[in-house]
Amino acid sequence: MKIGAVTIGQAPRTDVTSDIMHIFDGRVELSQRGGLDGLTVEQIAEFKPDKEDYVLVSRLTDGTSVTFAERYILPRLQECINELEAEGARLIMFFCTGDFPESLTSNVPLVYPCHILNKVVPLLTKKSSIVTVTPSPLQVGQCEKKWSNFVDHVKAVPVSPYGPWEDLAAAAGAIKDMDADLVVLDCIGFTQEMKDMFAKETGKLVVLPRTLLARVISELTDVK
Repeated sequence: MKIGAVTIGQAPRTDVTSDIMHIFDGRVELSQRGGLDGLTVEQIAEFKPDKEDYVLVSRLTDGTSVTFAERYILPRLQECINELEAEGARLIMFFCTGDFPESLTSNVPLVYPCHILNKVVPLLTKKSSIVTVTPSPLQVGQCEKKWSNFVDHVKAVPVSPYGPWEDLAAAAGAIKDMDADLVVLDCIGFTQEMKDMFAKETGKLVVLPRTLLARVISELTDVK
């Protein structure tokens, strides 16, 4: 089956596909597009978020990360969707856990990780108390505000999946003693290796969006 993937950063997201393509067991032909494709670092810097902006963090093809405001790339994301549709994608998944407006449209299913997480995470926490790990301190407020709609207690801890491993380990150490029974790595950039480390260091259950997304999509792609 031919499916599409849209990243808010630059495609291809080889860091994501390295963790998920085995889930599809060779039954998927994947095409990727990115909201920042073709832009220079200087051009992306012009997308700096203001105080009231919805903040996004993503990866460039050179492995570095960037922080920017969602509003600047919405038209570019729609172009990505249109291109993938034109290529014959049967469905399109987003490589981002952020919230996106209904103004983005498609003639095929658009599968957002956040919609899956919003439904599944409350089912996986007995205490209705979670810790979310979000890439930037600028995202802490918007993250806690969002998750308070779905669970009783949420604490957002900022640490980037694109930064030093030592920072990730320190965040896991801080989360260990927090009163929560579930950790949500709330960015598509977090890897399986990072999930394993958080689970080991915190002793808590951990949700990894990239593999959860792929496993849901695989329900439609496992036809022999």
